[in-house]
Amino acid sequence: MTLATLYWDPDRAMFSFPIPLLDRPILWYGFFFALGFFLGYGIIVYLLKRYFLHFPEVSLKGGIVKAVDRLTVYMIAGTLIGARLGDLLFYQDWGQLARDPFSVFKVWEGGLASHGAAVGILMALFLYARKIQRECPQLNFLRVLDLVAIPTSLGCGFIRLGNFFNQEILGTVTALPWGVVFGHPADGGPLVPRHPAQLYEAFALWAVFGILMLYWKKHSDLKNEGRIAGLFIVLVFAFRFCVEFLKPEQSAHLSISGVFTMGQYLSIPFVLLGIYLLYRKRSSVAYAPDQKG
Repeated sequence: MTLATLYWDPDRAMFSFPIPLLDRPILWYGFFFALGFFLGYGIIVYLLKRYFLHFPEVSLKGGIVKAVDRLTVYMIAGTLIGARLGDLLFYQDWGQLARDPFSVFKVWEGGLASHGAAVGILMALFLYARKIQRECPQLNFLRVLDLVAIPTSLGCGFIRLGNFFNQEILGTVTALPWGVVFGHPADGGPLVPRHPAQLYEAFALWAVFGILMLYWKKHSDLKNEGRIAGLFIVLVFAFRFCVEFLKPEQSAHLSISGVFTMGQYLSIPFVLLGIYLLYRKRSSVAYAPDQKG
């Protein structure tokens, strides 16, 4: 049997504040989650500034920073509520939600599903776009989606890195030399070499970020609205479908001997949505910079 090259068993807490009222540990997962949003904030400010170079006559009420502040609030709410609800609906016992409907908001208890987060983000961005489009017609739902897709790919990579520190969302057993033995696996499994599926996804997401940034530099006017978002969705969820073959079933609703995992079934509609966004018919008239209302 090939020995794993890495035994991984870090403390899940970075540190604790030595103050009685703040005596709660700062977890690695929370740190990477916050880091993703922090970096994403700076990137979206940069992207919006570049985008509005194509519309010098347009000005956002309160400026770009205020618009991004509002966007961040929508994003955080959509991510946390969607991810929590998705986990309760697709991976946990539905009885828990019936017994305690407010468990949706108990994000500190863990259990966050990326597909649920994606749905939550889509809904949050739709609401955000409806509001901001009243003052800036150039920022419709699809263009907001394009802008957000780029930093999202970076931030999601950091979240997967947080999963690696938490020793959760583990891969299946492997004899490959880069297999990882997790000292305290979240699923309570044996101490055997496993695929570091979290790192596979993290590296893939960061690669998608690089691809989207390269595309953005050539198409920062977002004339082909929805194309960046479509590319993001296809690449991310197609890879998610593939990497699921290296993960055990995590859902309480599917048999471990099923054809696909819950993650794969949930990825299929997203891939189809991404394909639609990539190849949908676009109207050049709707983009015209001098178009009013």
